[in-house]
Amino acid sequence: MPVSKKILLVDDNRLVLEMMGKALDKEGFYCMKAISAAAALEILIKERPDLILSDYHMPDVNGFQFRQNLIDSEFRDIPFMFLTSEVDNKLMLEGINLDAVDYILKDTPIPVIVTKIDNFLSTVREQHERTLQELSKAAIALNLNSIPKKIPVVKGFDIDFWHKPYQNYPGGDFIDFITINDRYTFVVLGDVMGKKWGAWYFSFGFLSYIRAAVRICVAEGNYATKSILQKINSVVYHDPVVSDVLSSLSLLMIDAECGEIKYSGAGDLPLLYYDASVGQSRQITSSGMLLGLMIDGDFDEIVIKLETGYKLYVLTDGIIDFEGTDGKRTDYNTFAQAIQSFFNQPFTAFKNSAFLKDKTANHIDDCSLIYIEKKSDDSNNTN
Repeated sequence: MPVSKKILLVDDNRLVLEMMGKALDKEGFYCMKAISAAAALEILIKERPDLILSDYHMPDVNGFQFRQNLIDSEFRDIPFMFLTSEVDNKLMLEGINLDAVDYILKDTPIPVIVTKIDNFLSTVREQHERTLQELSKAAIALNLNSIPKKIPVVKGFDIDFWHKPYQNYPGGDFIDFITINDRYTFVVLGDVMGKKWGAWYFSFGFLSYIRAAVRICVAEGNYATKSILQKINSVVYHDPVVSDVLSSLSLLMIDAECGEIKYSGAGDLPLLYYDASVGQSRQITSSGMLLGLMIDGDFDEIVIKLETGYKLYVLTDGIIDFEGTDGKRTDYNTFAQAIQSFFNQPFTAFKNSAFLKDKTANHIDDCSLIYIEKKSDDSNNTN
């Protein structure tokens, strides 16, 4: 089960650190302990707490300097409380001016400290839920979707996908299916670096360029995924708004008439390809760089021939990332091994698997997975 109440406790007094840490752990918190501001920053790089509880009398970098450093960093939005052994109105005012949400005296009974923290985090969660509802309503009203509502019907292929946004916020992963005609369908999977609404906002910029590039190239009679990807990359590279926002992209074109797929990637993860004739899978890796990183993305085009029963999986890194004891870890092989036993089952079985249920409960980023299977030419989608 995911831990919902993570506290980062910062104090240069080891006795206070251990006693307060054990008391909070006993009350159901997951308490990370740091002996200094520098040690706290090392923890923050690996794991994000729900609340920072910090002493302000510390050597080298005191609590106020530590708070100011956080305000000037990516950790500015993490709620911050001061832990102190004395009452000093001047110091309290200084802390409030640094957007500290509260002060807690060290001699306050633990049940009272727990109640104060619980009440604060409950308020944050309620505000989070209200904000999410309001933004979701606005997105619906504007008909903004970075994830498709429908799965295309492609003769001779089964297509499906699974997507879970980080903390239920719309995020940086985006999926699209662009049907040109009965023969050609483009499959798009991208991942804007970052999380939540900021990444979600930029996903529409990338999607608009991708859709336009596909339509323009097709109108010119150019169906090469490599050419389309280069056109997208060129526009992104010269756009001052999105050029500094990194994004990966997997671009596939299904040719229903030939039963093959053309694939080009930009800084994306390898595709997982299942060969039903030998009952084995392998990775298919592209050479392209992240969108907009260089004027020439060094993109290639790979032709993937699919026979009946062959399968292809396209994924973003949320599927293979997980939180370890030493921070975030990436493990493609764990995903590849988890899906092996589902190669001879419908994709719906894997969508209900323990592996994806665990991802839903404990994921640390947006998760997206697209599934493509070659069926007989006269078949329709069955997933």
